[in-house]
Amino acid sequence: MRSDLIKQGIERTPNRAMLRAVGFGDDDFSKPIVGVANGYSNLTPCNVGLNDLANRAMEALRTAGTMPQVFGTITVSDGIAMGTECMKYSLVSREVIADSIETVCNAQSMDGLLAVGGCDKNMPGAMIAIARLNIPSVFVYGGTIKPGHLHGHDLTIVSAFEAVGEYSAGKMTADEVREVERHACPGSGSCGGMYTANTMSAAIEAMGMSLPYSSTMAAEDEEKARSAEESAHALAHSITRQILPRQILTRKAFENAIAVVMAVGGSTNAVLHLLAIADAADVPLTIDDFEIIRKRVPVLCDLKPSGRYVTTDLHAAGGIPQVMKMLLVHGLIHGDAPTVTGKTIAEVLASVPESPRSDQRVIRPWSEPMYPQGHLAILKGNLAQEGSVAKITGVKHPAITGPARVFDSEEECLRAILDKRINAGDVIVIRYEGPKGGPGMREMLAPTSAIIGAGLGDSVGLLTDGRFSGGTYGLVVGHVAPEAAVGGTIALVREGDSITIDAEKLLLQVNVPEAELANRRANWSPPAQRYTRGVLAKYAKLVSTSSLGAITDR
Repeated sequence: MRSDLIKQGIERTPNRAMLRAVGFGDDDFSKPIVGVANGYSNLTPCNVGLNDLANRAMEALRTAGTMPQVFGTITVSDGIAMGTECMKYSLVSREVIADSIETVCNAQSMDGLLAVGGCDKNMPGAMIAIARLNIPSVFVYGGTIKPGHLHGHDLTIVSAFEAVGEYSAGKMTADEVREVERHACPGSGSCGGMYTANTMSAAIEAMGMSLPYSSTMAAEDEEKARSAEESAHALAHSITRQILPRQILTRKAFENAIAVVMAVGGSTNAVLHLLAIADAADVPLTIDDFEIIRKRVPVLCDLKPSGRYVTTDLHAAGGIPQVMKMLLVHGLIHGDAPTVTGKTIAEVLASVPESPRSDQRVIRPWSEPMYPQGHLAILKGNLAQEGSVAKITGVKHPAITGPARVFDSEEECLRAILDKRINAGDVIVIRYEGPKGGPGMREMLAPTSAIIGAGLGDSVGLLTDGRFSGGTYGLVVGHVAPEAAVGGTIALVREGDSITIDAEKLLLQVNVPEAELANRRANWSPPAQRYTRGVLAKYAKLVSTSSLGAITDR
């Protein structure tokens, strides 16, 4: 009887009955079912346009002979949460996104996945899920915001944060700050510089998991909608040929992504997210690999936050394919790495010129890079035995030794900066903001922007076991590990201790005798958990050190 049920397909009758209710007909049950993970939300400009892209993609998926089924996944706005307690949920959302996509696709036996995301954690969250699931998949980026304009200058969200610092330093009036706020974000799309969202979209394109040129398109332009359609057709092709993510997400793919992140001057968050995605894909990758690649890859793009141009300018200049072609020609990426298109990286880049156009200055000629080596340096020392990440573009003085100014939270530090209690030569320490200690590893954009706005960006150092926004620049060091909450040396630093940050020697140390540090360690005890119930409490229990990517499923 059982074999007869299987032969007739009768055992699937209840499932089919449910699917008929959502639009399946007799001919649809033999088609591949594609999950469309839609991060649409109107709580952030990054995601407000995603529904339109998801609908265009689903229409194309139907045309391509598949049955798309859409489901929602969450987003939170880093820009809105920044500088508040709410920001503790930002990195946590990466895990919630990954878990939700994995849950739906496995629970419903999806044959493929098209993930549509915009804000910072949408992308690594979706990629972690894609790596875990290993079903044919493609990522569709919602697109970048166009720049705001005021008095002939391009504005981004970081302009608003820096305006607050300029106001506190007496360099800007309250009315001028309000004008910056009114003009900084003119429409939909993710933050417009080479901040975290655009960094991760570039990395995903470099890994071959999204279509060429798609990572730098403006959210509001028609080409972004067409790219969503093309992504759907590429996915249908991948399902037919069974091109699986883990065939694409190889060690070579991650090395390509790191090289591109260095070349475009991308966010420090790329280190955290690429480590996490690699772990999900079972690809061996360590924080030291970033330093190895950094030393041989120049910064080719003059992009905000430390440069002049925004991501739409990069797109007009040739986008990520132009950057990748330059790296390929000079042997710095793997041309034989496969992509979701079914072509190799070299085949995708075949028609791209070897050199950038001479009528633009966003992508510099190979002979005139912005910097001869990458900008994300991995610093170690007695303050960061596992490592830390420094973003050194735009820094006039790559080393500083000065007295520690110690704060146990972001808020304490920001008050000190705005009250003008930070002086040139100081080294700020913000601790208990790590993955476990925060919990959630908040981004320190408010303090770093206030430092820049106050005119101290070239004369003050800052280190933290928290993170930095992609909009941060200056002599700043994040991801200090081990973090304070687990007894890392950063927890033992006292006000006035001498600290050295040296990006050239890759050194981060507190200049205190080891015997004194041992005595302090013996008398240190961990603080009480700040959250005892809910998602932050669960996260604090599960999360790994930042040097492993702050992952939660080990």
